Amino acid sequence: MVDVDHEAGAPAGSRHLVHSHAKELDIPGTVDLTPKEGDDTGYDQALYPVPAEDPNDPLQWSSTRKTLILVVCSIYSFLSNSALLGPSVYIGIYAQEFGVSITEASNLINYANLAFGFGSLVFVPAYHKFGRRPVMLGSLVLYCAGLLACAVVKGYPGLMAARVVHAFGSSVCEALPVQLVNDIFFLHERGKRLGYYTLCLCFGATGPLYAGYMLAGGYSWRLFFWVEFAFGVGLFIMAFFVVEETLYKRKSGPAESIRESSDSQIGEDKASETVVETKAASTVDGAIPSRKTFLQTLKFWGTYDKDSDFFKMMARSFTYFLVPHVLWVITTYGIYIGLGALTFNFIFPIKITAPPYNWSQLNSGLIAVASFLGYLFAIPFTSSSDRLAARLTKKNNNIREAEMRLGVMLPVMLLAPAGLIVFGFAAERDLHWTAYFAGVIMCNFSAYFYFTFTLAYAIDSYTSNISEMLIAMNLGKQAISFGMGLDLLDWVMQHGYAVMIAGVFGAILLANNLALGVFMVWGKNIRRFMATTWLAKVHRASVKEVATH
Repeated sequence: MVDVDHEAGAPAGSRHLVHSHAKELDIPGTVDLTPKEGDDTGYDQALYPVPAEDPNDPLQWSSTRKTLILVVCSIYSFLSNSALLGPSVYIGIYAQEFGVSITEASNLINYANLAFGFGSLVFVPAYHKFGRRPVMLGSLVLYCAGLLACAVVKGYPGLMAARVVHAFGSSVCEALPVQLVNDIFFLHERGKRLGYYTLCLCFGATGPLYAGYMLAGGYSWRLFFWVEFAFGVGLFIMAFFVVEETLYKRKSGPAESIRESSDSQIGEDKASETVVETKAASTVDGAIPSRKTFLQTLKFWGTYDKDSDFFKMMARSFTYFLVPHVLWVITTYGIYIGLGALTFNFIFPIKITAPPYNWSQLNSGLIAVASFLGYLFAIPFTSSSDRLAARLTKKNNNIREAEMRLGVMLPVMLLAPAGLIVFGFAAERDLHWTAYFAGVIMCNFSAYFYFTFTLAYAIDSYTSNISEMLIAMNLGKQAISFGMGLDLLDWVMQHGYAVMIAGVFGAILLANNLALGVFMVWGKNIRRFMATTWLAKVHRASVKEVATH
């Protein structure tokens, strides 16, 4: 057996094609990782999914290629989220400049946030039908165009339209990075890689900090959009040369591995094929094809799935709202985004620039420092769920259960609700500004765990059609966060900061976090039940890909 480098995802020593006999068992989310002679391993367990014996299979790519793709996705996630949330410090300025109310000015963030989620309804079926690469490049063009318009428009309606355009364009960041991680990394690597992406997405919440300080740049609030536009163009150039098409029709696993597998496993492997073929040559008579040249990898046309129904995929995605694991991701992301991206960024600038604090508008985005620190403190725990799951898998005779990664979330389960209590009472009673920071740090430290590991758990648990699942997740979470931010300022003015933030939002978040116990105890039973329902049959009948997260 050859052990795979846990960090790089490539066999230690000389490069060779990876082999594995791992297989999913009867219940989705339960995987047999028992290694056999000649298998490559990670954490001493067989690699899953089983790669094709073809250097063009994304699972066979070099660690450098995989890492560069992850870097591009992570940077895009950071830029898109910072562009979305940065202007929250300009709400008062927009209200004064355009002659609108504070609530109307805040809608420049709220409606952009909604577009940021609902774009997945278009982009996910698009990248499934036309390929990941052209959709990513096209989305970057739309993102940059929207930012350019934001920098030059004169009125409120034009700025609203431009905000929706750039948010809609970059909404692919809500799904594509997860898809690419699923395409190119093995099971034992994905929790950590998803953590890196999530970290950059979360760091995007520091956008208000940069936006606030750009007020001193001489171009008022427009400078922020010019800077975002410049970085967007640079990222487009980088993505063009780095992000190779990852759609791959894995007709079978490695030749020897598949020949030795059981007939039932062959059926499972066939069911897990992606429909689209990237025209990489498959093995013929045992011959291993050549790796594509660099120029061939730059091609962004020619990938087309005639069998993928664009509109049916949209419609089927709504059925995933009935899957408990998916619903938990939706509520988790929706609530934490509504809190971190909207509640904190809306309320702090208004409170801190008024008596008794009297901070300048220039410093009103400093709450982003607290957001940054909360996520920063969580970085050492990025690989914790992978390591815990590997340890528990070994104790379980190399049988991996999806719930094995959830234990790392227990220590932070109550931390975020406590942070809301601190923040809410700080705003209600005008406590020292450090109380605001403490509440945000507590909430966002916990948010990182819930963002990363609920998503990983959901994809572990329900393995049919990750693309459609991601559509449902993004629609649902943005709808929830939009609802939490739409009339937020009116709510707190009417009921008070403590009642709404510490009371109402705190109770909602507590209920969501306590669901962790439900899935840890009864998660496998829920997976077993879901596998027998009509819903699972519908999803299996339309399966285009199997998520092997």
